[in-house]
Amino acid sequence: VIGVVIGKTDVRSFPDRKNIGSERYTFGFTIRDSPSYFINVTSWGREEYIRALSESFRVGDCVTIENPLVQSKEAEREEKFNPVTPSCYKLLLSENHSVVKTLSCYKMDTKLLSLLHLPVKDPQDYYSLGDITANGQSLDGRILNVLAAVMSVSQ
Repeated sequence: VIGVVIGKTDVRSFPDRKNIGSERYTFGFTIRDSPSYFINVTSWGREEYIRALSESFRVGDCVTIENPLVQSKEAEREEKFNPVTPSCYKLLLSENHSVVKTLSCYKMDTKLLSLLHLPVKDPQDYYSLGDITANGQSLDGRILNVLAAVMSVSQ
């Protein structure tokens, strides 16, 4: 799979249920290879492997993923902590079988780079800040998608 990284989580650790007293590490990212298709990728493993893999690329890099495990996603649980994707699947990286390679600047496809700036939600599924301000009471308690731009940053 070749795509541009459009999102990435921090490395986290969890107690290992199989080896009491030790921890497993994980991080995830989302790649996109067309305007309509993107998929979440998760990796679990030893701290050294996960940290090295996480530090090997960043958002905006084009990557090649070799030998991922393709799994059906559990929509309710998966999408609680990850971006909602149009795919019924997720990719799982294994330390022993999978490889992630960052493509050099010269090999990057400009079509892939242009995907970095496309919204991942349906354009009809957004509220503007003005709509939220005007209709705040009726929207109370609802989960909303917001499309906004940063105009300035200051202290």
